[in-house]
Amino acid sequence: MSKMRKIYYLLLLAAGATSYLSAQTPSDAILMKGNQACVLLEYSFASFDHYWEGEVKRNNQTIETVHRRSAMPMVAIGLWDNLNIYAGVPYVKTWSTEPNGGNFAGASGLQDLTLAAKYRWLNKTLNKGELVGLATLGFSTPISNYLPDYQPYSIGIGAPELSYRAILEYQHSSKWFVRGAGAYLWRGYAEAEREYYYNDGSYYTPWMDVPSAFTLEAVAGKWFLADALRVQLSYIASRSLSGDDIRSYNAPQPTNRVNFGRVGLMAQYYFPQVKGLGVVAYHNRIVDGRNAPEMITTGLGLTYFFNYRK
Repeated sequence: MSKMRKIYYLLLLAAGATSYLSAQTPSDAILMKGNQACVLLEYSFASFDHYWEGEVKRNNQTIETVHRRSAMPMVAIGLWDNLNIYAGVPYVKTWSTEPNGGNFAGASGLQDLTLAAKYRWLNKTLNKGELVGLATLGFSTPISNYLPDYQPYSIGIGAPELSYRAILEYQHSSKWFVRGAGAYLWRGYAEAEREYYYNDGSYYTPWMDVPSAFTLEAVAGKWFLADALRVQLSYIASRSLSGDDIRSYNAPQPTNRVNFGRVGLMAQYYFPQVKGLGVVAYHNRIVDGRNAPEMITTGLGLTYFFNYRK
């Protein structure tokens, strides 16, 4: 029972660690013009069989491998040349395999609605290149009545999140670029399916205070084939600002402190023969953590640009 409950929350944490693609999203340095829109359809598949309980790495024993699949449509609209808005809702399915080869049924459904706005506040020519600064404000909240305390397969943490992100990117005339970003993630309360929990003291309520966090991201990449192909490497570190560790022989819970480091490779290609059509793919791995899964994620997506007004 204890192992099942631990893996439940690790799966929820992985949900935040595996989204989104870097293709006209709130977290990249690309902006569309004021008359353009872009539609992204993303599909990702992820799994893990090891996790960190506190800072101790363990393997799944009761459950061999936890799986997560996600399909998400996202739309991005250029209101002005310096301001884009975004909206997306993922559909998530979870399940796991047993050591004897069978499957544990999981959960599925719509997860959280995400809304965001990205503004370019700096665009300056500097040393044979261009320096761009952007700021993003985002908000997400559950859109369906899923159960965040359903062990071990809930599709989300069930709490609202407000994010503030600052982005700086420098692109040289040789088409090499580097990007850095920092974000603060404020998180609200999640309603569990119990009336009592312990978090350095007793709480007689189903409402759990999910720790806020900050993230730092470093990216290096290059454009090829006359700007038709973009390839980049990334590293993201996420640290909770509060929370406790998963206790031995106890269930994890949304109050836990969650830290992780993730490396990723992404490639995006725009088809010259079909105006506006592109394809994107990525592969991410969580390489270190605290109360986090050793998640491996692969994602594929299609993008399509078009002018929505003349």
